[in-house]
Amino acid sequence: MHDFFTMPSAYSIADALNQVRNRIAAACEASGRDPRTVKLIAVSKTFPAAAIREAWQAGQTAFGESYVQEAVAKIAELADLALEWHFIGPLQSNKTRLVAENFAWVHSVDREKIARRLSEQRPSSLPPLSVCIEVNVSGEASKSGCRPEEAEALCRLVESLPRLKLRGLMTIPAPTPERAEQRAQFAALRRLRDRLQAQGFELDTLSMGMSDDLEAAILEGATIVRVGTAIFGLRQNRRS
Repeated sequence: MHDFFTMPSAYSIADALNQVRNRIAAACEASGRDPRTVKLIAVSKTFPAAAIREAWQAGQTAFGESYVQEAVAKIAELADLALEWHFIGPLQSNKTRLVAENFAWVHSVDREKIARRLSEQRPSSLPPLSVCIEVNVSGEASKSGCRPEEAEALCRLVESLPRLKLRGLMTIPAPTPERAEQRAQFAALRRLRDRLQAQGFELDTLSMGMSDDLEAAILEGATIVRVGTAIFGLRQNRRS
């Protein structure tokens, strides 16, 4: 089903993590980059806390979640571990408080209302919430994310909010098996980042690339890749 990775026959999250780390290292070598410049987020949405604990035992500390209530329950269950939680899914305004209170990063800020609520609801006892602006580079109507021409205004807003820290841009491109098409979409986000940096924004993050296209993303400058299936296996049915 997936062209760029294989699962071991006796499935092991540790083995799968190793495969993904090797892919990241190979892609970095191909692009002349230090593998330490690419952070791996293990996308654990729909998988139980036990799977996250297994990944942690294999050295993984950063995890991505998309369903707020499911995530908050797992965060509480795994409170004994020093984990970094990233919210990566579409965010409704009635769920911003839980995200502001429980996560270190939000990758999916795509409109003013969400940004303002996250800042207002971020507890003062916690560091500012790291934020990526989600950009819809493919223009698909079904995709979340602001239009590229809206990114500057949203960056300026996030930069002005006291409990948020602007970190960079995120995208989920249109799926395609063609490496050149993958790279073109990621390159569009990189060029947007470069234009915003030239305008004075301090952006250190490009969150792009998943199980099937992380190589293309790294070749185009990704600093964070968000990988689920290649680590945990096929997505399980969502738990309530």
